[in-house]
Amino acid sequence: MGLFKKNPFGHILFIKKWLIRILGLLTHRRYRGFNELQIEGSEIIRQLPDTNVLFISNHQTYFADVIAMFHVFNAALSNRQDSIKNVGYLWNPKLNFYYVAAKETMKSGLIPKIFAYTGSISIERTWRSQGKDVKRQVKMSDISAIKKALDDGWVVTFPQGTTTPFKPIRKGTAHIIKQYKPVVVPIVIDGFRRSFDKKGLRIKKKNVYQSFEIKEPLQIDYENESIASIVEKIEYAIEQHPSFLKVIPQEELLAQEELNKQREFLS
Repeated sequence: MGLFKKNPFGHILFIKKWLIRILGLLTHRRYRGFNELQIEGSEIIRQLPDTNVLFISNHQTYFADVIAMFHVFNAALSNRQDSIKNVGYLWNPKLNFYYVAAKETMKSGLIPKIFAYTGSISIERTWRSQGKDVKRQVKMSDISAIKKALDDGWVVTFPQGTTTPFKPIRKGTAHIIKQYKPVVVPIVIDGFRRSFDKKGLRIKKKNVYQSFEIKEPLQIDYENESIASIVEKIEYAIEQHPSFLKVIPQEELLAQEELNKQREFLS
């Protein structure tokens, strides 16, 4: 790799590699030390093509979710089976890995700006801005950026667009799936909301059970399946369909939603 070789977004890969190495070393004990991350499905990662893969996941914190994915994906590609033991997998990380994030989040401070260099596709949310509900047109440049990232490698998106559980799936994800026909791999995470603060930068509680499940790619008829059908498949795949509500105490959901509202107001 040339010293100044860049990816399609103009990021110098040498710098990106070292940022991933350093951030990985600094965060490893958050998932294997203070809390133990329980992983399932690492073998699925090794079976995927190198490009045009879209990971869909529920969302619990701004940054800890994605950082965990850097660890799990690179460990799996280094033949770790459901484990991130031995951080040496970060020496040669996957560099064509991207994640969709809100532009205002990635510009909210020095740490987010540094983290953005590791693979953020920063987009403007069409429904939320600075803690307020808004209505905006989708920017074609944002869609083009996602297509560019899929052409180059793997992309993670959080189709609810929020860390509040059981919020509706944004139809934009289904449109991207129909248009670009990626391999769609669901991920379900849990425990991050309890162990980290909302941003996912500060450890809130130790000895929390954290889980990270990688599921088999979705079977999708890209040509004939409706947007509504794809949205429903996403809801079930990332376990955010309303039917899953019955297995979670209502009081816990209401308390979490109220806490999220307070945090958004204070931020």
